[in-house]
Amino acid sequence: MTATLADELSDDAIVLHAEAHDWREAVRLAGAALTATGSTTDEYTNEMIRAVEELGPYIVIAPSIALAHSRPSPAVLRTGISWVTLSSPVEFGHPNNDPVRLVVGLAAVDHDSHLATMSNLAGVLSGDIERFLEATDPEQLRALIRENTH
Repeated sequence: MTATLADELSDDAIVLHAEAHDWREAVRLAGAALTATGSTTDEYTNEMIRAVEELGPYIVIAPSIALAHSRPSPAVLRTGISWVTLSSPVEFGHPNNDPVRLVVGLAAVDHDSHLATMSNLAGVLSGDIERFLEATDPEQLRALIRENTH
């Protein structure tokens, strides 16, 4: 049986109601959670920030949601995901989808694992985003994700 998105999110990968003063700090939180799970090194966080600096706020994929990621690199030790909700929204500079309240960090060792995780995530995030933002502990969040896994 393949691991579901909820199974992939260990307690170390989940940060709820965090404080971030700007988008860089929000991405750093998602990167730190990826590093805490052993998925990436700190360098991957820098790569995610550089991607937004160079390419703009393309990671803001839907209203309130940013998908922080970069290309597969030596800084990715294994495919992983992190989930950060923000107590106060931050602006990334996206014309339609700002401000952001949920930052999902994604690290993939290759293109195929990136696509599989993205597909699972898309199904989950098509649910009621407000319920995800209100989760108060990792187990509650995982239960909500399981409910919304299609």
